[in-house]
Amino acid sequence: MTQPAQQSLERSSMSQDVATSRKLRKVLLATGVGHFVEWFDFGLYGTLAAIIGLQFFHAENPSVALLSSFAVFGAGFIMRPLGGLFFGSMGDRKGRQKVLATVILLTSGATFVMGLLPTYHQIGITATVLLVITRLVQGFAAGGESSGATTYLAEYAPNNKRGYFTCWIDNFGFMAFVAGSGLVFLLTASLGEEAMSDWGWRIPFLIAGPLGWVGLYLRKHLEDSPEFLEAQQQGQTDATPLRSAVTRAWAALLFCVGFVVLKAVGHWTLQTFMPGYLSTELHYSKLDSYAITTIGLFSVAVLVPFMGYLSDKFGRKPLMLAGCAGFILLSYPAMMLMANGDMLSAVLAMVMLGAFIAAFDGACSAAMAELFPTSVRYGGLSIAYNFSVAFFGGITPWFSAWLITSTGDKFSPAFYVMAAALITFITVMRARETAGKPLKR
Repeated sequence: MTQPAQQSLERSSMSQDVATSRKLRKVLLATGVGHFVEWFDFGLYGTLAAIIGLQFFHAENPSVALLSSFAVFGAGFIMRPLGGLFFGSMGDRKGRQKVLATVILLTSGATFVMGLLPTYHQIGITATVLLVITRLVQGFAAGGESSGATTYLAEYAPNNKRGYFTCWIDNFGFMAFVAGSGLVFLLTASLGEEAMSDWGWRIPFLIAGPLGWVGLYLRKHLEDSPEFLEAQQQGQTDATPLRSAVTRAWAALLFCVGFVVLKAVGHWTLQTFMPGYLSTELHYSKLDSYAITTIGLFSVAVLVPFMGYLSDKFGRKPLMLAGCAGFILLSYPAMMLMANGDMLSAVLAMVMLGAFIAAFDGACSAAMAELFPTSVRYGGLSIAYNFSVAFFGGITPWFSAWLITSTGDKFSPAFYVMAAALITFITVMRARETAGKPLKR
């Protein structure tokens, strides 16, 4: 080959690499921003659970009101498996992009309506019923989000960078929690706790409307994933993906369920249970509780991309096992540290727990996607992810609060987290390493 021809080929290759890199960044941004909006909306309820309990339930005792609020939080998770079945099947038959655009519209709409609801003191039990309905709609839509976004990014990512690319889903998710918790902190600081409890709590929910339109716009302008388009062109899509996932990929389903146990319990312990726990049981002010939670969640968001990079370099299993081991050994000491009563101790404990979930999440999203073939990946992930999250994650805030009430031990929720981590640890030990390998066809 002549030198000019060689140079021309090199320039063409470089140009293709730049174009591919730009497309990956566009896909990552649009998927991530949409995921941010989705979990900003869904997570707000948990952050404001203590206030919502007093606004929508007839309870004089703040602990009882918080327990009731957490029960409705769990009700939203009842719908996640149904949403996962519906949107997972649609995603494997019709495409990932269309489904991801639909779920963000549903969640944002329900969240916006939640900000307009009258309270129990205004219309009685009807307010509680309306709150439950909007939470059920949120849960149904959320059933198609995490599994869909993970599938979509995994199918775009290069084999040797799949951990890094897919872990940004968790980064954007935790940044959404940070934004929600941070916004509540700022509003509480500026309005005061009384005004925040009276009417200021509505503001974050109302912001969901315009945020939803931004996410919808970005997702509507994406193409579907190359893996799905290739399967579609070759006639390899499945008319009954859910049935095929259960009959042909049952081992992958079981592994995925086991992976998600800690992911679900760890996420919702940090994001939802902790704000109410810090203020109600450990007697920090609401302002301090939101600040501690926000810092802890921010540490997760910062660490997750680094952990995703490490999972590509050293494998999924070492990172996931390290996260499990951290929760097994140090959950109880971390909760004892929080009870010291000073901000620094509580922040250190939250950051420590955040580092463990970051290590696990950095590898977990890619590991889950790598379990399934393209034809059933969205549906299979949706079934396993949402059933595990609904059963283990949905009850986390309520069950943790119930443990304290039943045992009288304010550190007892640590045992639930430790049990979840042990289940996942055993599952990961039995799983095969999948880092760096092509996705299953």
